Amino acid sequence: MKHFLAALCALALMLPAPAQAWGFYAHRKTAEIAEANVSPEVRAKIERLMRAEKLIGTPECPLATIEDASVWPDCIRRSFWRWGYTAAWHYRTAPICEAFNPRANCSGGNCVTAQIERAHRVLADESLPDNVRLEALAFMVHFAGDVHMPLHSGDKDDRGGNDRETDYGIVPSLNLHWIWDGPLAERAISDPADPVVRRYSPAERGELAGGSPADWGRESWEISRSFVYPTAFDTEDVCDGDLPMKTALTQEDIVRGVPIAKQRVQQAGLRIAELLESAFAPGPLPEPERR
Repeated sequence: MKHFLAALCALALMLPAPAQAWGFYAHRKTAEIAEANVSPEVRAKIERLMRAEKLIGTPECPLATIEDASVWPDCIRRSFWRWGYTAAWHYRTAPICEAFNPRANCSGGNCVTAQIERAHRVLADESLPDNVRLEALAFMVHFAGDVHMPLHSGDKDDRGGNDRETDYGIVPSLNLHWIWDGPLAERAISDPADPVVRRYSPAERGELAGGSPADWGRESWEISRSFVYPTAFDTEDVCDGDLPMKTALTQEDIVRGVPIAKQRVQQAGLRIAELLESAFAPGPLPEPERR
């Protein structure tokens, strides 16, 4: 009976929770990585900006730390009448069986890559009130995390894997999106022998960081196309016809996915740190190129 109850508890922990894109745990880890890799001056500026929390008016969704900021945009979605319009900002899925188009599926800037850029510019604008900049900080930190989850960018007519019932090892009937959002990401970043939250060397930052939101979205789309879907459906050509609506990840599949998920969390954290450094640097951001 004890073993049976333990198994039930483990299963319950893996079940999807509502409104937790890329998992509460993974998002907070990206924020912790960012906080560990910004300068003391930037940390002080973030702490000062957090004093405007009460002006945001979301007491049910705290916004007192950068870790809070990393999950705040998911929390506020529960207040649909106030924040429902932000739902489309969390992703920009693109078909994995078509040529990648960085400008598609983002009408009016309603997609994750455009909202990272918008929030970055708002945060950097020191003429704006602190509460406006704090809200932008939370959106920027969260969305920079979201865009690194492969299935927020890659899609095979299934809402980024949400419609594909997928067993996760011995755990039945999750879905492919949730697996990459939750249990796989959590497994990837929970190894105490190799912690993801630490100060990274210049060489590591040079390897893992850099690029633009559009680049990060393309990376996620490519991982979906070349790894996530082929691995989940045991085929090298996922574009040769329809895929079944139900599949399973074996233990071997999970082990292969762990380093990919881990690297995406590390990249997200270090790139958030870069966004924060540039946003809090003196002076305005350079004007973007007009497309």
